Formats: sequence, structure tokens, C-alpha cells
Amino acid sequence: MEMVPSEENQLVPKEGMFWSCRQSIFNEMKKRFSQIENASEEPRVLCIVQDTTNAKTVNERLTLNLPASTTLSKLFEDVAHKASYVNGTFDLAWGKTGDMGSLDPSSETSLTESGFEPGKRNFLQLTDKDGEQPQIASDESGTAGSSGLDDSSQERFIGPLPRDGTVGCSSDYSSPSYSYSSILNKSDTGYVGLVNQAMTCYLNSLLQTLFMTPEFRNALYNWEFEESEEDPVTSIPYQLQRLFLLLQTSKKRAIETTDVTRSFGWDSSEAWQQHDVQELCRVMFDALEQKWKQTEQADLINQLYQGKLKDYVRCLECGYESWRIDTYLDIPLVIRPFGASQAYGSVEEALQAFVQPETLDGANQYFCERCKKKCDARKGLRFLHFPYLLTLQLKRFDFDYTTMHRIKLNDRMSFPEELDMGPFIDVEDEKSPQTESCTDSGAENEGSCHSDQMCNDFSADDGVDEGICLDSASSTERVLKPKSSLTFELFSVMVHSGSAAGGHYYACIKSFSDGQWYSFNDQHVSKITQEDIRKTYGGSSGSRGYYSSAFASSTNAYMLIYRLKDPTRNAKYLDCEDFPEHIKHLVQREKESEEQEKRQREIERNTCKIKLFCMHPVKMMTMMENKLEVHKDKTLREATEMAYKLMELDGVVPLDCCRLVKYDEFHEYLERSYEGEDDTPMGLLLGGVKSSYMFDLLLETRRAEQVFQPYKPGEVMVKVHVVDLKTDTIAPPVSIRAYLNQSITEFKQLIAQATELSAETMRVVLERCYNDLRLLYVPNKTLKAEGFFRSNKVFVESSESPDHQVTFTDSLLWKLLDRHGNTIRLFVSLPVQSPGTNRTICQKVGGETEFSEGSKGNRNSVEAILEESTEKLKNLSLQQQQCSSTSDSQKTSDTSDFEHIETPSPSQEPDSSSISAVVAVDNRELENRIRAAGGGVAYSDPETQFPGEERSDSEVNNDRSTSSVDSDILSSSHSSDTLCNADSGPIQLANGLDSHSITSSRRSKANEGKKETWDTAEEDSGTDSEYDENGKSKAESYYLYFRAEPYAQEDGSGEGGQKCVLVHVDKRITLSAFKQNLEPFVGVTSTQFKVFRVYANNQEFESVRLNETLSSFSDDNKVTIRLGRALKKGEYRVKVYQLLVNDAEPCKFLVDTVFAKGMTVKQSKEELMPQLKDQCKLDLNIDKFRLRKKTWKNPGTVFLDYHVYEEDINISSNWEVFLEVLDGPEKMKSMSQLAVLTRRWTPAQMKLEPFQEVVLESSSVEELKEKLSEISGIPLENLEFAKGRGTFPCDISVLEIHQDLDWNPKVSTLNVWPLYICDDGAVVFYRDSTEEPMEQSEDERNELMKKESSRLLKTGHRVSYSPRKEKALKIYLDGGPVKDPGQD
Repeated sequence: MEMVPSEENQLVPKEGMFWSCRQSIFNEMKKRFSQIENASEEPRVLCIVQDTTNAKTVNERLTLNLPASTTLSKLFEDVAHKASYVNGTFDLAWGKTGDMGSLDPSSETSLTESGFEPGKRNFLQLTDKDGEQPQIASDESGTAGSSGLDDSSQERFIGPLPRDGTVGCSSDYSSPSYSYSSILNKSDTGYVGLVNQAMTCYLNSLLQTLFMTPEFRNALYNWEFEESEEDPVTSIPYQLQRLFLLLQTSKKRAIETTDVTRSFGWDSSEAWQQHDVQELCRVMFDALEQKWKQTEQADLINQLYQGKLKDYVRCLECGYESWRIDTYLDIPLVIRPFGASQAYGSVEEALQAFVQPETLDGANQYFCERCKKKCDARKGLRFLHFPYLLTLQLKRFDFDYTTMHRIKLNDRMSFPEELDMGPFIDVEDEKSPQTESCTDSGAENEGSCHSDQMCNDFSADDGVDEGICLDSASSTERVLKPKSSLTFELFSVMVHSGSAAGGHYYACIKSFSDGQWYSFNDQHVSKITQEDIRKTYGGSSGSRGYYSSAFASSTNAYMLIYRLKDPTRNAKYLDCEDFPEHIKHLVQREKESEEQEKRQREIERNTCKIKLFCMHPVKMMTMMENKLEVHKDKTLREATEMAYKLMELDGVVPLDCCRLVKYDEFHEYLERSYEGEDDTPMGLLLGGVKSSYMFDLLLETRRAEQVFQPYKPGEVMVKVHVVDLKTDTIAPPVSIRAYLNQSITEFKQLIAQATELSAETMRVVLERCYNDLRLLYVPNKTLKAEGFFRSNKVFVESSESPDHQVTFTDSLLWKLLDRHGNTIRLFVSLPVQSPGTNRTICQKVGGETEFSEGSKGNRNSVEAILEESTEKLKNLSLQQQQCSSTSDSQKTSDTSDFEHIETPSPSQEPDSSSISAVVAVDNRELENRIRAAGGGVAYSDPETQFPGEERSDSEVNNDRSTSSVDSDILSSSHSSDTLCNADSGPIQLANGLDSHSITSSRRSKANEGKKETWDTAEEDSGTDSEYDENGKSKAESYYLYFRAEPYAQEDGSGEGGQKCVLVHVDKRITLSAFKQNLEPFVGVTSTQFKVFRVYANNQEFESVRLNETLSSFSDDNKVTIRLGRALKKGEYRVKVYQLLVNDAEPCKFLVDTVFAKGMTVKQSKEELMPQLKDQCKLDLNIDKFRLRKKTWKNPGTVFLDYHVYEEDINISSNWEVFLEVLDGPEKMKSMSQLAVLTRRWTPAQMKLEPFQEVVLESSSVEELKEKLSEISGIPLENLEFAKGRGTFPCDISVLEIHQDLDWNPKVSTLNVWPLYICDDGAVVFYRDSTEEPMEQSEDERNELMKKESSRLLKTGHRVSYSPRKEKALKIYLDGGPVKDPGQD
């Protein structure tokens, strides 16, 4: 555009040029609109691109919908943009199986001319170019750089990377420019990042700083590793050397630090421990000094990082100065002085405060050796020598004494790029006119003070103050280096982002090669500017007040490293050609290792990872699974050989009788076979590299005389089960293949060929989903219309039976299939009291019962068996009635779980108030008696039989925390299962169960009396009785399948009398009916045993709801039967423990018992007494023991004899109580009293006295003190007390009790903070305040500490109640920590 000068001498467009510009813009817009309009009418090409370059993207698809006229070169550009790759670093190939040719990235031909089909899906594969993975398009190479913008406008990332909800440092970062493959490509900055192992960002920041320090890096390269002297794995300098070489020469974006941390002696758990970067720096330097002893680098750390300062005290009266020289590796600078409301604003201000002396006066006066008295003095620090590399630590982590928590100070503290330390080496106190002049000699490069001899003397006796009079040195002139020699330049800022609880470290480092600042943030390295450095000052835009830190940014500088500006000492980085010879050899080895790794990655990328299945012909025909890894260039024949060896079929099946077919594990479907493709590469056969085990192959086998059936795509697989109505059996499946478009008639013909059944009389039933049965009766309907899918299951029956004429849902076929679909298999373990039988009883679905004698008996008719067994049952009933009449004189509550099992005749009228279970004799019980009598097991009186067995079990398990017989914890009202401690182990079976198989049905009860069957103790638990008001069963009228047979456990656990039965049962059966069907096997009625479901890890849960079905059970579940009376309404099972307050084990299990609603505490004690005597050998008087609440291990409320359960005392289904034996009469008479357990602490003897109970009439502290003074003799004014901590018995080490407990709290009542003693059972320690702890030698204290640790470890209490301390940072020079063999 032509420009002319205006009147104001400014250039403006020439007249008429505006219209010309406007016209040209209009034409351009018109052209663009025309292109858009044409494009809208132009056909589109849908391109679906699969990225196969790495495992992370192989399952992802890129979709592009482009105009058909788009050129191939433009396609490559669009794919590069969408995949975030650099164009030209990848190839595109056709995704079709038969054509893997690559496309030309420079071609200008259109997509349609190149073979793309508009309106269809065109599959492409994005692959590596020349074996190299695609380069990731980074921000630095993006539009910012190409548009002429400066560095400050480019997108940079210097702060902590965004994380997915993680706390603390984590390696789970997400960034738009980062992916799995990006770790293989070096950053455009030329620098290599470090991979964060988990929480090792602090380590990465320090390692990058040391790497970017020329003097340290060069010195490390000059050190030569002697492999004959040390293991390279544990050599810290060698692993650092390798790491630095990789950082300098590797082509990766980031490298691992695992070899370095392994040389530290760290395991994987250390990667999850975040530490302080300054602490790591000190520990690492110490380790390097140890490793570098007797080498040229022995003094390297001191030469580079060590400075010297003087710690002095000067008398203000005579001028006498006492001082000593200290060395330092870093200078800690306070952010905010203690108690101050404002932080220091800059590093210079903090340094000034660091050397500012303080005056010792008043109570803090200093004793002057010369004046021989206490005088005012000044105490401070003087820098004598600064190191070449100056490290400043900004002390941002502090402790808040208000909240008693660690905090981070985020206040702003600026720091200069160049720091002049000259003023700080001159700092000296103002001299008082009365003092004599004292001077220091100049700080030389060696860091000497006064003389080298003085320094040497001090170092030989560290920690001793040197009292030196400097009068003779008063005329000595101060020697100072020029100010320019103390100018330092900043080159590293280690930044912390987060809080005192955790956060993230990264480093901002300036390269001495080009002066450019870089952000080293784990894997990511990017350029940054001075403005980014200033953002790490911290603070906010507001004032520097006390609370400003809370609102400031949490990302700020934590450590600063400066280098002295000295051209004579400033080094440059060593180039590769200047490396020492041993480093060149190491570089060559690392390159070879990296090339080998690259080749391995290439092989990995081209390896197909397949999930392999095989129905093993020998191993019980089970489906075996394995993982097959085969290179994409291997042929199908070679892959079959590999699968053949992998499945260990050599010698079982010939190789030519095996083939690989495509398989669908989810649907158990054979998709297709590969006939004639034995020489096809697996990559082509599978449609590309399958690298995530998402592709299934089945190794199919055949017999020598068989021929493999071809499987074609589009076929469906059908498993055909043949049903035989005569034998009520369903045969194993026969697999056939069909097409969805086949009719039912054709399908029947196909089944007839495979099963040799008649197609004319054939009925076919499809199971579409679980127990959804559909009869296929329309001849011309297709399989697809009937709902067939890839894999299907059908049942076929072909016979001349009249069942064909019945409606399907009423037919025997439907009933058999319905039973088959709902039948599950359970493994039932029986208790030891189960009777044996040689009789097999089969009860058919129709209700007919058949008895077949065992091998020792003769076959009799059903009538003869009934007649014979009825006589036996009459005699048995008569004996039971006699025993019942005898036992009626006893108290009904004086029972155990197995007492009062009465069996009256059907005509008896049951007493509804009786606690005993009233068992009506009906047809089922008659059969049970017949079976028991016929099996040779005579019934005896339950009252004489079971208690003895219970006692023997209880004596064995007396010290257990579970019931000896019941082994249960009753369920709560809202749960159908109840947790049971499985530690009691399985109860072994009695002998005699040789063969017992029964098929049964649910029957209605025919008794006249009302039967109570309760499965829980809670009145409002929502559990219904199994019977209605008329005593009739609430069960369904149809029969449910039950069949049981003996089973020998494979693991051998059934030996020694332990027997199991394998039960096939309809899972719609109720728990009540299930228990009744198990009665012949258990040997007692269903009210006298309990059912426990066994879960993983042998956890047992009791099933207690009788009206619920077994629908939650599944095939092969394990069930354990345990003897024990089922609870009646209002009853609760209770575990009783003995409280032994002065024993090492204060809680000991005694017995299980039953408490009932409305029962008094005294009545429950009366019931307990005979049980305690029989089972625990405890003969107690009712007035000599008490019951009290048990909350875990803590004793609680004392129950008084007149208290009533459920009225005065809340009781639950899993209740536990303490039984406490009393030394004298009961002192507790009222609920208003308070029983406290007290224990005296005797410091002079370092001893804790036994517990004594104190009963208080109120919650008064004064009354407690008076009672304690009365029993101990301690004067009231000297008595101090403290509440115990933790669970009973509140054990605490005698070394800690004197200081750690809160003695003598300032309260007047016990029920307020900090005591909160509101219930019985609280532990109170007391002592005499005038009694001093016993003086002990170090050996005596160590011995006592060992005894206390052992004692508290046995009781399970912690030695200390201090909060968990952070794990100390250690570097192990011997390769790892030495673990204590006795340590858990």
C-alpha cells in the first residue's frame, strides 16, 4: 500500500487506496465463502486412525471427517495436529488386513484418487517412521515461536504440575504435552528430566542442581571407579557419575533415578517418603565424603561448600572475648523472627539479622573470666570465610505454639541475582569505651582465623570455648579482600509448593553456558525468565502482617545457591571430547545399553500379547488360561507351536492335532478358524499388533480319527443339553454351530444329526438368560428372531411321553429345567455328634419315599420299616417323657444350650411360657426318627447326652474368645448373616456316615400345637416365625429339590472322623426347610443346630433368618453346621469374660450363655454358677462376684442384682459382659455411686502398685483425693492424681509416667474436661508430689528401659504415646539397613 505524508508529517494511505483495499478484502471473503459452499456439497471421507506406536494409545482412535478433495499431505498435517505429533516423524498405512502399504506424506493427490472411499469408514494405522517413535509436538516448537513472539509470551510451565486429587508429591502428573511416549524423546531445551519414582521430587531437584554445577560435575567425572574395590550397585559416586552422563548424553526426555536410590540402600518404600531437600543435601554430602576418603576428591565438598564463622561472647566491661570457630555448609535464614508479626523482606535483611549480636544482661549476664564476675556482654556470629558455592536455606517451616502444629511460612522474601557478601564479613559489635580493642584477623581463602594453629586446636577439641585475650592484637590492622571478590551470582532456586504436611519440589536453574534460566520439574524441562524467578519470592500483594502468610501463595523459594564470581575459579562444563578416558568408556557402555533398550522396546512394540485358552484333554477337561507373546512377523504355524509348548501338551496330544482359533472368553464363543493361513504372519492375521492381552485365542485339540470343523464368521455356537425325563437327568453339553437365519425346523435337523434324536418328537428349549426358558415351537421362525446370540444354551427332549400334550409351564420338562436352573451345590461340614447310617433314603419330587438298605441290611418294604420304627419311636418318646417329668422339678432357666430338648407327643398341649423349645412330632420327624433308628443310632435323653459333650468342648477351648460349642456371634436385626470367629476351627464329625443320599421336598406341618421357631433374640428384628397362627407352614405348596450324598474332602481335612456331605438343593428353599432336610445327617432337630456360611479366609457368618431363601448362596459355597440351641424370642446369646485387673492378661473368656428379656442380674448369675462350676471349675458364691459392662477391653458399668435386662440394662445380640470376683462384700449399692480403679505410682522405687477399687458417692475430685489419701496415707496436700490413657489397664512405662501424664488437673468434678470420668471402670493413677524419682545410672536406666519395653510389648501397649514420627532420612553406605532379626 502506497503511503504519503500528511499535514502533520505522518504517513497515511494515499487517496483512493481505502476503496482498493476494501475491494480486495471483499474478493478474498467471497472466495472463501465459495470454498466453504463447495465443501458443504462435496462428499466427505471418514478416516479412522489407530495409533500403534505404543501400548498406551493402541486402543485409541483418531477420527477425521475430511472433504474428498483433501490432499494426502494435508491429511498428514491434520493427523499430526490431532495426535500432537511433529509432522514427518510418523507414517500412515492402510489398516486393512490385506494391504499394509504406507501412504506418501508429500503427495498432493486427493483422498479419492488415493483409494479412500467417501461415505465409508477408511481405517488407517499410525506407525513408527524408520523405527523411531513419533516426536511429541512441544509448546516451544508451537505457534508462539513461529509467530515472532519473545520468550516471555511463550507458554511455559514452571510450577508444580496439576495432579489428580493427590496430596503431596506424586508422579501422576498430567500435561497436554506429556504422554507415555514422550519419555523417549528429548526436550527441545536439550536438557533431560528425571522421572519421579513416587515422592522423589526433592531428590530430583537436588540432583539437577548438582548436575548444573560445573565444578561439582567436572570433579565427579575426574573420579575413577575401581570395580575391584567396590560393588558398582552400592557405589554412590559411580551411580551419580552414570546419572550425570545420561543427563548429558541421553536422547530421552527423562531418565530413571532407581539406580541412584538403590546405591543409597533404599527400597521401594523410600520412594513414598517425602523428605526435606536441605536434609538430603547434608546427608548426601556426608555419604560422598565417606566414599571419597583416600581419593583426590576427599576434600571436594569442603572446598566447594564449606565456610567458617566465629561464635563469640564479648564482655562489655573489660573487652574480654570468648569465641570458637564453626564450619557450615549452608546458612539458615529466618523468615519471621520468633514472636514477631512481620517477616524479613529480603535475604539481605535476614543476613543482617543473622549476624546481629544480642545483649546478655540482667538474669542472662555472662560470667567474665577476666572480671571474675557476671557482666553484661554481647553474643553474636561473625562470618570469617564464605564458600565458593554459597547455600542459603530459607527457614519456611516453623512450629505454631498456638495450634501446636507445624506450619509453613509463605511470606515474601526477595533475593538478588547478585549478592554482595562484603558487608556481612565486616560485622562487629560497637565497642564500649571501657573495653579494650579486640579485632579479628582477615578471613583468608583458607578460612583461617588468627592462625591456622588456633583452628587446628579447636577442631581437635570440638565444643570447647576458647577464652583468648586479644589485648596484644589491638594494634593489628584488619586485612580484607576486595569487595568485588565477595560478589556471588544466583544460579539455582529450589522451590517448594505446598504446606508443612507435604508438597512438591522443583528447581529453577541457570545454565552457565548460555545464561538462560530453566525449570527442572521432574520429567519436564522448560525455559523460564527472570519474571518467573521473581514469582518464587512468595507472599501476596497485600501487607506483610502476621496473617499475610496464610493468604499467600504456597509456591516459594526454599533453597538458594550462589556461586562466587571469580574468573580464575569459575569453570565451564566438560564437553564430550574433553572427557577423561574412563568416562569415555562409560559413555560407550551406556550408549550400547541404551541401544539395547531401544531394540528391546522395538521388539516389545511389535509383540502381540494374546490371552491363550485350552480345554486340556487330560487335566479333568478344565479350561486352562495362559499368556502368549508372539512377534507380529511369526506365522500362525510358529505361534501354534509356541502355544503347544506353553500349554504343556507334548506327549498328550500330537502337534498336528492342535490348532489356534479365535475365541471370545466372555461369551465362550468360537468366532472363527484360520484354514489355509498357516504361513500368514500373526500381525496380519490379527489385524495389527495386539499389545494388551485383549485378544483371545483358543488352542483347540482333536483325536487322531477326528477332523477339525471349520468355524466361519457369522456362525453362532449352541451348547445342546439332552434331557431324559425317565431318569430326570440332563446330559453334558454337545456343541454345534448354526446360522442366525436358519429356521427352527432346520435347527432341529442339525441337532438330530449331532444327538441322534428324532426331530419329529423333539422339543427345544432356549435359555436366553438366567432361568429364562423359552420353548421354540414355531417351525419357520429364525434363530435370530427367537433371540439367539453368539453363544447360546438349549435343552432338547425327544420322546413319546404324554408330557408333550401338557402346557409347557406345567410340564415335567419345565419343572426339571426349572429345578436344574435353580439348583446349587453346597459343601456341608457336619459336627462330631452327627449319627452314621447305612441307609440311603430317596424322596422323589412327587412325595413318594423309597428306602434302600445298605450292604449289611435286607431290603424291606416301606410299611414294614414304618411299623418297626414306630415301635422304637414310641419307646423313645416314653423315655423322653419320663426324663422330662424328672427335669420339670428343676428351674427352667438352669440350662445350657443343649438342655430341655423336649419332644412331647402330638396330643400334648405345649406350655407357651416354657423357655424350652416345643417340638411337635409330625410326618417329617417320624421319618427322621425312623432313619436314625434304622441306621443303628438309638436316641438317648438329650439332657444326659449333650451337656457332657458341651463340657468336653468347653474345657478344650476354655481360654478362647469364642464359644466352645456354638462358636458364634449372633447377628444384628438388620443383617441376615452374622460374623463368627473361625479360629475355633472345624468341629470333627462322629463316625458312621458311609452313604446317605436324600431327595426331599418342603412339606407343611401337621401338628396341632403352635410351634415357636426363633432365629434371633431381638423382638423387633423383623424375623417371622416359620409357622402361622394355626401351626401351618408358610412355605410354598410346591416341592423344592434337595439331594445329599457323602463327600470326601480333597485336602484331607475330612480324615479322623470329619465328614462332609455334598448337597444339591434348590436355592429357593428357605433356611428353615434346609435345616429340616439336614436333620438326618446332623442327628438332632433343626432347633438344635446352626448354619454358618464360610467365606474367603475361612470367615464364618451365621445364617439366622429362617424365612429367607438360599438365593444369596452360589455353587460350591461351603457351609458349616455347629450344634447349639437356636434362640427363642427375647433371648440373647452372651459371652462372659473374667476381669482380672491385676493380671498380665486382664481379660479371660469363660463361657457362652443365654440371657432373656425380663431376667434380673441375680437370676443370670444363678444360671451362670453351675456352668462356671462345670466348665471353668469356678465354684463361686452368688454374693462373691459381680457382672459389669464390657466395652472391648474396658470394664464399665457395674450391674446391680436387682437390675432387669432390657429395662435397666440395654442388651444386644452380640453382647459381652465381664465377671469380676470380689475380695469382699459388694460395695456398689446404687447407680449414683462411681467405681474407680486406682493405682499408686511410687517414683522413689520406680514402681506401680496393684489396682485398688475406690467407690465414690459423687463425682467430686475432693472426695476422690480424700479416699486416695485414706488408703495410701499420703497427706491430702501432697496427693496428685492423673487419668490413665488408652484401653484398660492403661499401661504406661515407669520411665514416662512421671512426666507424660497430666498430673493434678485443675478441676473440681470428675465429669468435666480433661477427665470426663462419667462411668465405672476409669483408671486413675496417683502419687506423692514430694517424692522424687529414684536416681539411676545409665546402665540401670537402660536395663529398666529394656524390661519396660518387654513388659509393654507383651501386654500389647505402646511404650510411648507420642505421635508417629516421620521416618528419618538415611543413606546406607553398606548397601542397605541392617534389620533386627527379632523385629516384626
